[in-house]
Amino acid sequence: MEVSDLPKLVRNAGRFNEVVAVAVKYGIAPWLSGVKADWVQRQLRSHDGQAIGDLPEAVRVRMALAELGTTFIKLGQILSTRADLVGPELADELSSLQSSTPPDSPEQVIETIQQELGDHPDKLYRDFDVDALASASIGQVHRAVLHDGTDVVVKVQHAGIEDRVQNDLEILIELAKLAEKYSPEIARYNPTATAKEFRKTLLDELDFTREQRNLTRFAVNFKAEPGVMFPAPHLGCCTQRVLTMDALHGISVSKREVLVASGYDLTDVARRGADMFLEMVFRDGFYHADPHPGNLMVLQDAVIGVLDCGMVGRVDEELREQIEDLLIAAIDKDADRLLDAVVQLGELPANFDRSQLRSDLVEFIDEYGSQSIDQFDLGGALNGMTEIIRQHHILLPSRVSLLIKMLVMLEGTAQQLNPDFSIAELLEPYRVEAVKRRLSPQRMLRKLQNTHRDWSRLVESLPGDLSDIVNRIRRGSFDVHLEHRRLDSIVNRLVLGLLASALFVGSASLLSNEVKPVWHETSIPGALGCLLAVYLGFTLIYAIRKSGNLQ
Repeated sequence: MEVSDLPKLVRNAGRFNEVVAVAVKYGIAPWLSGVKADWVQRQLRSHDGQAIGDLPEAVRVRMALAELGTTFIKLGQILSTRADLVGPELADELSSLQSSTPPDSPEQVIETIQQELGDHPDKLYRDFDVDALASASIGQVHRAVLHDGTDVVVKVQHAGIEDRVQNDLEILIELAKLAEKYSPEIARYNPTATAKEFRKTLLDELDFTREQRNLTRFAVNFKAEPGVMFPAPHLGCCTQRVLTMDALHGISVSKREVLVASGYDLTDVARRGADMFLEMVFRDGFYHADPHPGNLMVLQDAVIGVLDCGMVGRVDEELREQIEDLLIAAIDKDADRLLDAVVQLGELPANFDRSQLRSDLVEFIDEYGSQSIDQFDLGGALNGMTEIIRQHHILLPSRVSLLIKMLVMLEGTAQQLNPDFSIAELLEPYRVEAVKRRLSPQRMLRKLQNTHRDWSRLVESLPGDLSDIVNRIRRGSFDVHLEHRRLDSIVNRLVLGLLASALFVGSASLLSNEVKPVWHETSIPGALGCLLAVYLGFTLIYAIRKSGNLQ
């Protein structure tokens, strides 16, 4: 621990104790304490009176995160996109996490807007409703009307939320370090790196100007498509903590019965909505990452409106090609190519079993390859692939996990409108386009240019590097640094074994020659040496047994 950590620990001591107490209460972090919490859990009950010890682990994790508040609810929502880390069951349970944060008082909302926009809401807007329309974990939404008569919604960040989130993030990273140190099972998933990545994601979400830029970018990407609409931000009334954007008037996709009563063709809406998201991924490389029904609306003339653009994903050319490799291999039922695509996509563990992974992928293809395109269960296939990857302890990049989660959620939303809808049908044209793009002269030329650039850099730098090595050798300053990992215990045991064996041989020689002083015809130095050698030998055997490795 460094001196700089002390103020942080003092500042967060109370909250840290609260987090640990909740974790122990729900029995979700056994590495925090060597004492089993089963008995305690049996005595504790949830809000509805059910014994905590009777609840499934996934439910207990969700309840603990919900009890800990905003930051941990957001953590659960992010982990719901990482089925490769937590498993499909827990990911599905965490996807239902919702925040019930009460709205700030009208006085506090007015104060926040004045601090951010420099004036009272009555002067900034022709009409402003101080009572919140909705309140989420980070902010709340208010109805308003601009001076030109435009209906807008104003998203206002909760007062003091940034400081609370910062403190919780510091605690979360410390807990991740503890888990990495004391739980080998958790350590293999790099919890500290995951916590730091989550910190960046959440701090970005606290900055409303990012959502403002996302809205502008989506509007530009779909400006030629009149059937899609994103709320336009009003830059003069937008800051890091306040976001003003157009109000969309329509029917939420979550209200299926109302849509049916209004006469909309739900199959057409589902198809156009799914195609919109696929275009975001494969055409633009920039997509809305949270397509649940509450974020989609059907506006007048069946225009699809998209809300809440704070969480987005990005797909660069390299990732798109890797996804296309997976898609083409899966559709072509090519297990070897699918294996190569998975290996290239993820980070492999030290004990990776390639043959076993291939066997699992062959079984996966047999199960899903027989399904027709119109009946293909894309969500089940993605979840099945994720579970295989998790079983082999392959770490996927977070951007890949986010994309998988988006596709699974998208299929669920589309099937809520039409239970017979299949996104796999819409993916077929993108597969054909991917094959054409792979064979296009432009792509081959680009690959050649990249290869030529890499070789040119190597050729340019190689003479200088070789000259530097030769000069170091001439001056006698050329060093080779070798790093030996975890050799200390091995060397210690080897030295102890040699010492014990040498002592035993030497002491046996003293015994046989009856070296003085002698007691009852037994050499005392020889006997003592043999006893000491036996003790060292048993110490060595005990150390090996304690490590769990006798080979």
